[in-house]
Amino acid sequence: MFQISSFRTSGKKYSVENGVCNLKFYALTLPFKTKPLKDTLKHRGMRNKLADILVSKGISDKKVLAAIRTIPRHLFMDSSFEGHAYQDKAFPIAADQTISQPYTVAFQTQLLEAKPGQKILEIGTGSGYQTAVLLQMKTKVYTIERQKELFKKTRLFFSKMGYRPKKTIFGDGYKGLPEEGPFDGIIVTAGAPKVPKAFMAQLKVGGRLVIPVGTDDQIMTLYIRNSEKEFEKKEFGSFRFVPLLENKN
Repeated sequence: MFQISSFRTSGKKYSVENGVCNLKFYALTLPFKTKPLKDTLKHRGMRNKLADILVSKGISDKKVLAAIRTIPRHLFMDSSFEGHAYQDKAFPIAADQTISQPYTVAFQTQLLEAKPGQKILEIGTGSGYQTAVLLQMKTKVYTIERQKELFKKTRLFFSKMGYRPKKTIFGDGYKGLPEEGPFDGIIVTAGAPKVPKAFMAQLKVGGRLVIPVGTDDQIMTLYIRNSEKEFEKKEFGSFRFVPLLENKN
């Protein structure tokens, strides 16, 4: 998804409707790459196969699957991993972090049930792939990253690619973002030993919090705020994430 007004590629000018354009071919120099990469019909075919794999694993939300089929995941990774980008696996990125397994991204996003125009808080920007999926679904994304090296690289990457979160913030995600709350949804891409109270407080009534809870292996957990004081809790099996750290940037 590219939020730019117009551009030229291969001698042709493309306009953008509603701030969104999907390309078949482009080449950019990105912060995660050592050389320009292209998004080709071959990549598109690989994304379609990946989406089919996710369907076989139980992902059914059409908007989530459409985003997986659209977002060029290989551009969010080091060029050395390009040939593996559409495998359903996690891979290392900068600052000893990982780009999540596509199934995990799709599963969390499906639980979030995000709708166009909703305010979504993302804890852990990472490579920006999850952010891009949410933007493709036309949500308003506020995203926080505590690793400064990764924050700088991903913010530059967003700028080059034309991805426009409402805010991209360097800071302690454990605190949430109270000045911008409440949120329709909060998605946490790191494992929390317990659920921070700040997340619960910053969720709208009717809002959904998707968070992996635990130390080594985490249980994917959904909280739905039914009223000011009442939360519904659902659990969805074991996952593994990097840890969500408090008071550390």
